[in-house]
Amino acid sequence: MNARLALVLMVICAFAAGCAQRGLIAERPVVPESEVYRLDTGDQLRIVVFGQGDLSGEFTVDGTGAISMPLLPPLVARGLTTDEFEQAVAAELGQKLLRNPNVSVQVTQFRPFFILGEVQRAGQYPFVSGMTVQSAAAIAGGFTYRADADRVKITRNRGDRIVELGVDSNAPVMPGDTILIKERYF
Repeated sequence: MNARLALVLMVICAFAAGCAQRGLIAERPVVPESEVYRLDTGDQLRIVVFGQGDLSGEFTVDGTGAISMPLLPPLVARGLTTDEFEQAVAAELGQKLLRNPNVSVQVTQFRPFFILGEVQRAGQYPFVSGMTVQSAAAIAGGFTYRADADRVKITRNRGDRIVELGVDSNAPVMPGDTILIKERYF
């Protein structure tokens, strides 16, 4: 009886170990709080001022980091989150034109990302939400045979400074990033 019980336990353990091997291979890293999306040049926004169709519309953040809305001076969007920009637009409208304006801001098109180095077609591509270095490389035609997917550099604009990050191919990509896929030596 004990031998049968031991055999059954061994089979269950082997089965559990086999299932564990087919489980989670890697987790996608969570975007840290410091990487909350901030607006910048090239982003297209849909701004809705409820009940005011003439003030609502689609706007692009220009080279100075601002947008121009009807009846308002240019509003600085660069470096702000969509929530912060909503509040800025509502405050400006509340001071100049409306009582208690209700404003909604959405990003309709993110600024593009750039990929260089050991990919088939280096260049500028539209950003897709949830993108990783691997999926960015796939958009660019895939890695070349010389690519070292473990030696990737991302250049990212963080407000008033530009940082260069050494990452692997599972790292998240943000709009406006420049990805450099390094060449392997052997």
